[in-house]
Amino acid sequence: MTLARRLVAEGLGTALLLAMVVGSGIMAERLAGGNVAIALLANTIATGAGLVALILMFGAISGAHFNPAVTLSEAWQKNVPPGEVLPYIAAQVAGAFAGVAAAHGMFGEALFFASEHARTGPSQWWSEFVATFGLIGVIIGCSRSRPGITPFAVAAYITAAYWFTASTSFANPAVTLARSASNTFAGIRPADAPGFILAQLAGAAAATLVFRWLYPAPPANATVAGTVAPGDFIPALEDR
Repeated sequence: MTLARRLVAEGLGTALLLAMVVGSGIMAERLAGGNVAIALLANTIATGAGLVALILMFGAISGAHFNPAVTLSEAWQKNVPPGEVLPYIAAQVAGAFAGVAAAHGMFGEALFFASEHARTGPSQWWSEFVATFGLIGVIIGCSRSRPGITPFAVAAYITAAYWFTASTSFANPAVTLARSASNTFAGIRPADAPGFILAQLAGAAAATLVFRWLYPAPPANATVAGTVAPGDFIPALEDR
């Protein structure tokens, strides 16, 4: 698969993800009648369901990262060439802002407007660390043991993390940046975005270290992108 196709897949996939997150947030808030729990539930279901579809749609092309933290983790594991890291991240960030604009356009909002939704403080940062740590752990663990279920496991984790984290689990620097340009249910103040991003990168780094140790590298000739079938991977574990 050419780099151009992979970058388009990353940009388009991230755009659709943000359209789902922001668009469903706007719809949920308008229909929930002030009930924040109902609005968050609707936002969660739409995001989780959409994420399965997007990973299945684009996974065979680009790996369906849609997330700079995932790309950096994959590069650390030598699943992404160093020269492709920055283009991947640029495509993800551009796609994220395009997705926000698309969602705003569907609901008659200005294409971009700075969020006033405060999300800051140690509990929020720790939430983002935990959310991203778990996301990277799910990706590494499932892709190295049962790759076929990875899209469903990732979406299930994000669905759960919307509710068990105080931050509602952004777990994605590109998503965080783009949501700072949306003064809607899913928004985050621009001033609060750097704290989230630092926590996300720290969580991704910690998870990559831990889960690379828990799941040793598969045989070099296993399959593309470091994934293996359980029967191939278990002997490698037993040998160590």
